[in-house]
Amino acid sequence: MRDGTLDLAWNTRAARIQKRIDTLASITDESGMITRTFLSPAMQKANQVVAEWMQEAGLAAAEDRVGNLVGQSKADPGSPAFLLGSHLDSVRNAGRFDGPLGVLLAIEAADTLRSNSVEMPFSLAVVGFSDEEGVRFQNAYIGSKAFCGLLTPNELAMPDQNGLTLRRVLEFRNGTDFVLSQPTLPPGRIVGYLEVHIEQGPVLENEGLPLGVVTAIAGQSRSRLTWTGKASHAGTTPALLRRDALSGAAAFIREVEVASEKFNGLMATVGQLHVEPNVTNVVPERVVHSLDVRHQEDSVRNEASAWLVQRAGELAAARRLAFAWETLQITQARNCDTNLSRRLLGAVETVTGSARRLPSGAGHDAAILALLFPTAMLFVRCRDGLSHHPDEFVSLEDIRAALQVTVELLSSWESI
Repeated sequence: MRDGTLDLAWNTRAARIQKRIDTLASITDESGMITRTFLSPAMQKANQVVAEWMQEAGLAAAEDRVGNLVGQSKADPGSPAFLLGSHLDSVRNAGRFDGPLGVLLAIEAADTLRSNSVEMPFSLAVVGFSDEEGVRFQNAYIGSKAFCGLLTPNELAMPDQNGLTLRRVLEFRNGTDFVLSQPTLPPGRIVGYLEVHIEQGPVLENEGLPLGVVTAIAGQSRSRLTWTGKASHAGTTPALLRRDALSGAAAFIREVEVASEKFNGLMATVGQLHVEPNVTNVVPERVVHSLDVRHQEDSVRNEASAWLVQRAGELAAARRLAFAWETLQITQARNCDTNLSRRLLGAVETVTGSARRLPSGAGHDAAILALLFPTAMLFVRCRDGLSHHPDEFVSLEDIRAALQVTVELLSSWESI
């Protein structure tokens, strides 16, 4: 490191991060795959294990009222704090690096700085968010929104698959009424947030670079579409007389592909589908499916969404289907903080000699935190650009580089 002041066993520390990532991968709600969802038994166990690692690093660990795990290096509630972290929940059948890498690397960075008695103009806080993926309530960023005091009444009213609303779940957990607009840490205390995350794309690997600094996070819309026709016998109902909900949904899904071609840079996906009555010899009566639309520019995302709404209505009318479109979540595109990102880019150049900037097509907790304080993201190369998949992989060398950059960023910070 700079002037030889930090004589660190980087490989040993990177190996410890990797070992802890593997340990977390064994904590799951579903045998044979990685699945950890909001407030599930696996999430509670993960928080217990990570809290122990936080304490070993000199951080006082505690959960907030939505299950975010927060470790702080100083007890003084009024001192400026720099926040690091990511999320500990996962999609179903996930990879092991998406989320945990940023949390466990942050803990290791805090331990490194403490062990070397590095003086900084702020204390450190590390957060493991309880829900970024939005699997349980079909609404992403529950953890970071609650952390910032930004949850809304509509979000608290959203039900899970068992019909339990978010409000009911939280009030049962906490044993008290859930009050909005209560951030976990005072926003004025936090001077910045850094999230280290796998790229979830192929750019860095294609260019032979271990790390990149994120410029912006794409805006995202999540919707639920319902197509309703009429169940009828598959062997006796002629095609022209059918009101087939699945055929209508399928025609629309093709239009989703068309939208991705029509609007440059658009990412649009139908990833979840429920068919009723789901019987081989019955024309489907009802189909409910998801729709995820993303773009770096909100104006393009909004235009594409409006076009898709129009096409869905036209298809439903032509096929004599009832149709409903429910918007579940809209997250605006966010630029990362210029000054903090410039500091981060300088640390990347110092450690790796490269200076790559790139946007994020995936959503991240940083998009929520950016509403309140300076935010930056460091992308780490992942093999084949693969994410949300069991084969997700980051090399030990790249973990080491990301750790060195994080420590360089914080140790070289002379004033706020």
